[in-house]
Amino acid sequence: MAPPLLILQDIHLHMGTTPLLTGATLSVGQGERLALVGRNGSGKSTLLRIAAGTLEPERGSRFLQPGATLRSLPQEPDFGDAASTWDYVESGLGPNDDPYRGRWLLSELGLSGEEDPATLSGGEARRCALARALAPNPDILLLDEPTNHLDLPAIAWLEKELGNFRGALVLISHDRRFLTALSRAMVWLDRGTTRRIDQGFASFEAWRDQVLEEEESARHKLDRQIVREEHWMRYGVTARRKRNMRRVGELADLRTRRREALRSAGTVRMVASEGEGSGTLVAQMEEVTKAYGDAPPVVREFSTRVLRRDRVGIIGPNGAGKTTLLNLLTGGLQPDSGTIRLGTGLAMVTLDQSRESLDPAISLAEALTGDKSDQVHVGGQARHVVGYMKDFLFVPDQARTAVGVLSGGERGRLMLARAFAKPSNLLVLDEPTNDLDLETLDLLEELLSDYQGTALVVSHDRDFIDRVCTSVIVAEGEGRWQEYAGGYSDMVAQRGRGVEAKVVAGAEPRAAAARPSSPVAGPAPAKRKLNFKQQHALQSLPARMEALAGEIATIRTALAAPGLYSRDKARFERFNAALAAKEAELAKAEEEWLELEMLREAMEAG
Repeated sequence: MAPPLLILQDIHLHMGTTPLLTGATLSVGQGERLALVGRNGSGKSTLLRIAAGTLEPERGSRFLQPGATLRSLPQEPDFGDAASTWDYVESGLGPNDDPYRGRWLLSELGLSGEEDPATLSGGEARRCALARALAPNPDILLLDEPTNHLDLPAIAWLEKELGNFRGALVLISHDRRFLTALSRAMVWLDRGTTRRIDQGFASFEAWRDQVLEEEESARHKLDRQIVREEHWMRYGVTARRKRNMRRVGELADLRTRRREALRSAGTVRMVASEGEGSGTLVAQMEEVTKAYGDAPPVVREFSTRVLRRDRVGIIGPNGAGKTTLLNLLTGGLQPDSGTIRLGTGLAMVTLDQSRESLDPAISLAEALTGDKSDQVHVGGQARHVVGYMKDFLFVPDQARTAVGVLSGGERGRLMLARAFAKPSNLLVLDEPTNDLDLETLDLLEELLSDYQGTALVVSHDRDFIDRVCTSVIVAEGEGRWQEYAGGYSDMVAQRGRGVEAKVVAGAEPRAAAARPSSPVAGPAPAKRKLNFKQQHALQSLPARMEALAGEIATIRTALAAPGLYSRDKARFERFNAALAAKEAELAKAEEEWLELEMLREAMEAG
C-alpha cells in the first residue's frame, strides 16, 4: 500500500483563549476522495489551511511527501495585484504545467481571461479561483466550499470535472448532493478532534447519529463534564433528523396539492376567488412579460399562481432573470405586459444573503432584540433572547459577542433568527444555504416545514430544493419559464434534463423557444412507468422497513437490560454493532423508498 501523500498529526490551535483544534489528525492517500465535515466554527477551514501550509499550528506536525504537488481553493481568494483573471491563474502554474489547460478551464467556466479581478462578482471570483486550483492537475486538491456562489450548470460541470480528477481530493461543502457524488471517505471534525469513516457521505449522517447516541448512552459512565448547552446542540441533531420523516410526509402532501393546482390551471383560465384574495392567494401572474430596454425579454408571457403555504423554488443559470422574476412575484417590479395580482395583507420578510444588513459593531443579542433589552418578540410573544439564541444553535456566552467576529455560518444563522422573529406570512430566501453547516440546514428545513406562511426560494442547492419545495419554476431560455410540481429531482424526471448554462439569445433551437409557458405540465416526454425491479422494491420496502423497525426495537430492549455493560461487555458491544447496522439499513431503505415514490409520482404526473 502506498504511503500517504499528506499527514497532519496531533494538531493543536487556539482561537483567542478558546481551544479550536485539540489533537486533530488528517491523512490523505493517493487518489482519495475525502470530505471534511463539522459544525460552523468547528475549525474545518482552519484545518484545511494548515493542510495547505498557509497556517502554522501551535503544536503538531505536517508532512507532505517530497515532490507531491498541492493546490487549494480558499473560501475568499486573494487576487493580490493580478491585472487580469488570466494573470491570476497563470501565477498558480508550475514550470512543467500546461498553460493551455488554464486557458481551457477559464473558458469552460465562462471567463475570457481578460476580466479585471477587482470587478468580479462573487460567482466569477469563485470560477477564476477554481481555474487556478485545477489548472496544474495537482497530486492533492483542497477545496473549501467550492460550490458557493456557483449556479447549477457550473456545479454540475465541477462535479463532472472532479469526478474525472485523478489526484487526491479533500473538500468542505454544505451541498449534500455534491458530497454524495464525490466523497469516498468522511472526516468529522468535532470538539477539536477528528473521526474518520471510510464510506461516502451517503453513510455519514447515520454513522454520526450512531456515534452521538452511543456517546449519550455512555455519558454517565465517562469521567468528564459536558457543557449543558453544548450537549443540547450536539445531541439534538439526532432528534432533528428523526423528525425529517414527518416533514417528508407533509411535503409529499403539499406537493400533491400543488400538482393538482397546476393541472387544473392548465385546463381552465386561472381566476382567483374573493376568498383567495383575503389570504389564500399570495400572488397571481397572467401572461407577464418583462424586458429591459431593447434587450430580449427576461420573462416572456409567464403565468402562475402562488397560494398560502406553497414553497416555490426559482432555479436557473446566473443571468437567467431569477431576481427579476422574484421581484415581479413580490410586487417590486411592474410588468411590461400582462397582469400581476398580489394577495391582501402580505407581510414579507427577505433573507439578505449578503449579510450586509448586520452591523458588525453590535452584539449578537442586540442584533436580535434591536436594542439593549433582553427580550425578543417572536410570533407576538416575548422571549428571552438567550432562549431564542439556543433555538438557532448559539450558546449563552455568545450573547455579547460582536457580530463582526462571527463566522460566515454563524452570521447565516443570525440572519435566519432575525428573519423568523419578524411577523410575516411571506418569506423570500435568496441563497439561504450559503455558509450553513449540515445541522443548520436541518434546522432551516424544520423551520420552513413548520412555517405557516409562503416561501419563495432562490437556491442552487439541489438537495435543499428537493427537501423543502412544493414546486420549482425553471428558466427554459429566451425568457421562457416553466413550473413543475415537486423538487429538483421531480423537475429533472419530468423535464428530462437538469439546468443548463444560459443560452445566448437566438442560439436555442426554435422547438425549445416554442414551449408553452402556462403552468400545466411542461415539455415532458410521454408518460413513463417504473421498471419491474423498481416496482417490486416500492411494494416490498414498506414491509422491510417495518421488520427492521421491529428488530431495532428488540435490540434496544436488550441493550436496556440493567447491568448488561458491566456484566457482559462483549455482548453489549455486539448488540451496539448490530443496532448500528440495522439503523443504517433502515435509513437506506427509507431513502430508497422515498426516491422511488417521488419518481413514481413524477412519472404519473408527466
